[in-house]
Amino acid sequence: MIVEQLSLVDFRNYAAAELSLAPGANVFVGRNGQGKTNLAEAIGYFATLGSHRVSQDAPMVRDGADAAFVRARLAHGQRRVQLEAQLNRAGSNKARVNGSPVRTAELPRYAQVVLFAPEDLQIVRGDPSARRRFADQLLIQRAPRLAGVLADYDRVLKQRNALLKSARARGIRGDGLSTLEVWDDKLVTLGTDVIRARLRLAAELTGPVARAYAAIAGADHRPQLQWALSVGGADPEEDDSPTESGVADAAAIEQLFRAALADRRSTELERGITLVGPHRDDLILRIRDLPVKGYASHGESWSVALSLRLASAELLRAESTLGDPIVILDDVFAELDADRRSRLAGIVADYEQVIVTAAVAEDVPLGLRARTVRVEAGTLHEDSDAAV
Repeated sequence: MIVEQLSLVDFRNYAAAELSLAPGANVFVGRNGQGKTNLAEAIGYFATLGSHRVSQDAPMVRDGADAAFVRARLAHGQRRVQLEAQLNRAGSNKARVNGSPVRTAELPRYAQVVLFAPEDLQIVRGDPSARRRFADQLLIQRAPRLAGVLADYDRVLKQRNALLKSARARGIRGDGLSTLEVWDDKLVTLGTDVIRARLRLAAELTGPVARAYAAIAGADHRPQLQWALSVGGADPEEDDSPTESGVADAAAIEQLFRAALADRRSTELERGITLVGPHRDDLILRIRDLPVKGYASHGESWSVALSLRLASAELLRAESTLGDPIVILDDVFAELDADRRSRLAGIVADYEQVIVTAAVAEDVPLGLRARTVRVEAGTLHEDSDAAV
């Protein structure tokens, strides 16, 4: 799969831009703040329905505009598909495929992207939300229907929290809030679906992550992935050193979920917040049998972060009918030493399309400098200074 054409209107610092891309490596070079990452962000949106930099869509709409438009023509062999996303500053976003309106959640069916960025270090070193976000974005790419499941879970969670806050304000305690059971049922049904999908993902990532880590770091530090589940008694959001839950049978999750909600009912009413569910879970990463967070060196942490993305690309490549995922390296090489730069470039070089952003062209290994576009204040130029 490749992006043949990208069009932006009122997206970030681009009032309007048109860009043609080629198979193989495409490099965007420019000083910080010129708009390189905005191009990567726009392409990635089709695959994950989100940004790797912000959690809301509004910042992607140019100042003074009500909506941003991102259009891309994707090619897989002889097949072509035209995707369009309309990101509204207020209200629901809209989407089109080949000119026909579709639900926004349909877009990931047509686009698969693996994006590496400096922010990826937060997957390893940041709070649990960064790891949940990584997992959920990959889940959406592998099974687009989960975009709807995750959105529905978030909606039910917000409504349940609103009910808990209202009950706290009215002084309701214990079993005095019978209407909560309706939201419990919805939360458990949707949340169980999310938890099961995440557990399967961790199991399927383990082998590819180990191979990728050895390729990047040149050492076997036995990387491991395991979910700490709040339904199993862990509370990663409040414990800096969470213990993995011993949940082995995914079919038992729903029962555990209901029991955990019942056990925390009084505390939830006191605090006005839902304390059990996949929104409280964490993906525990280990090397050498130690948690990466707090124990790994800077280089080891980068190797784990890169391994997670490389493993994601491997999974998508193995099971996709659309060809290779588009690989985007957003300002990554500046963060790596020469050895890791070379190793990473060698691993991704054979993907159908690789898009690289860099402030300094010399940071990009020679094998990935096939075509260069210079970015200056939202204006795009070929290396020959001819506008694209």
